Amino acid sequence: MPTLGWITPHPAPANTRVYVMASRFELKSLSDVPKFLVHSLRSWSQVKTAHGVYGASLVAQPLRRTFFTLSAWQDRDTLFAYAKTDPHLTSMRASRAACRRSTFVYWEAGSAELPISWDEAKRRLDAKAGEDAAQSGHAA
Repeated sequence: MPTLGWITPHPAPANTRVYVMASRFELKSLSDVPKFLVHSLRSWSQVKTAHGVYGASLVAQPLRRTFFTLSAWQDRDTLFAYAKTDPHLTSMRASRAACRRSTFVYWEAGSAELPISWDEAKRRLDAKAGEDAAQSGHAA
């Protein structure tokens, strides 16, 4: 399951701003991958019917112990309502101890920019990870 391509549960209205989130989860151990993968798939099923979601994609690199998410939402509130609802909420709590590092970035884009490219998302995630590492005094 390397990539679950961009899905569009609810098309974004033309000429509107959307709220975008990208995340990267780096797991501590290969033994954490199966459980994290199960939780990811549960959250993926949930996002397909979530209120206010305009699109989403997931990239899994199990042997690298790395997972990426990318999604576009009506606004910040709809994203966080999804995040605070099961099964995502339970998955997030259950997976916290397995993560060595997680990185999140948020930005606004025009609806005409959907789907957001993975190159753009990963560029922003790399920049954020670098900022976080500089602030903590650790290498990214």
